[in-house]
Parts: sequence; C-alpha cells; structure tokens
Amino acid sequence: MSKQVGPLWQITIQAFVMVALWVGVLCVETGQVQAAEPKRVLVYGDSLSAAYNLAPEQGWVHLLDAHVQKSHPAWRVGNASVSGETTDGGLRRLPKVLDELKPALLVLELGANDGLRGLPLDQAQANLSRMVDLAKERGIAVLLLGMEMPPNYGPEYTNQFRGMFRAVAEQHKVPLLPFLLEPIAADRSNFLDDNLHPTAAAQAQVRDHVWASLKPLLE
Repeated sequence: MSKQVGPLWQITIQAFVMVALWVGVLCVETGQVQAAEPKRVLVYGDSLSAAYNLAPEQGWVHLLDAHVQKSHPAWRVGNASVSGETTDGGLRRLPKVLDELKPALLVLELGANDGLRGLPLDQAQANLSRMVDLAKERGIAVLLLGMEMPPNYGPEYTNQFRGMFRAVAEQHKVPLLPFLLEPIAADRSNFLDDNLHPTAAAQAQVRDHVWASLKPLLE
C-alpha cells in the first residue's frame, strides 16, 4: 500500500525550515554568530590616567568604563596610559597602539610631564599635534584633555603651557577639556602626598568631569 505524500509546497517549506535550523546550530557551534563588537574609547595618557599608586579599578578610567557600559552598552573604555609618559614617548608608541587596539575614539591626555620637566613646549605641542594627526588619519575621533602647571613655574611658562592644548584643539578642530583636574584642584585633600596625583576618593569627580565632554561624542 503506497504512503500518502503531502503537497509539494508543504514538503519544500518543511525542508527549508530543517535546513535553516541546522545552519543556525552549526553557526552557533562554530562561533559564526556573534554579538557586534563594542566600539572602543581609548584613554592614552600618563600617571594621571594610569591610576598612579592606586589599584587600577580605583582610577577614573576604570570608573568611566563601568559608567559607559551602563549608559552606552555599545561602547567600552580601554586604557593605554603609562606613568611618566611624555608627549615624545607617547608619539613614538602611538601608531602601534592604534593599529593593534583600533579604537573609534582617542582620549589624549599627555603633556603634564613635559611641563613638569620644563621641556620645550613648542616640541610638546608639535608632538600632540602629530598624535591627533595619526588618529584622524585612521578615522579615529579625538578628545583632547588639557592640564595646568603649578603657579611656581611662572606666568609666562604656565600661560604657554595652557595655550598649547588650545592651539592643538583649534588647529585640528577637536574638542578640548581644558583642565582635567579642575573639579578637585582647589582642595589639597584630593591629592596624594606628592601633591600631583588624585586620591582614590577624588577619582569619581575626575571621571564625571571627563564624562561631560565625552558623552556627546558617543551619541
């Protein structure tokens, strides 16, 4: 006795569904189905961003990443900051860092050590400018973080140092946060014994200060 066979269209749909399910299982097993990779913000700075004398998770960069993951899940914040870094050292290692990590946005925080060491600021400015160029050549947006020198360096040097960041931002038309430590600078208790680096308790204020300038760039 012959077995009844359903209409051709019904058999075709059933076969298609079975194949689709099999392909879906295969893709999951082989890792071909993956969530979109988050876009990366890369903080590239010196000890002010490297959580100097603190646990990494206490630093403002780590706190910023935790905040960004909640408010903008498509983004993550990474840190390639090195304590003691100057603009010269930062420039030399930046191409490799950008090519390896491929950030969508670079938060550039360098120049403080040039100033504290009394290095020529025209060269520091040229280094910052070239770093912005290297990022933009790769299609990477830039947020520039500025700093201030202690007043004992004299008004001429401190004014030149302040103007260095403004000049780079204007030249390349990138956003500038003029003074990274502005919310905490007036209170000595916000700093470690060296009077230069923020305490763990002050890091959240620095995070919030950077976040105000960073948030519009993530929209």
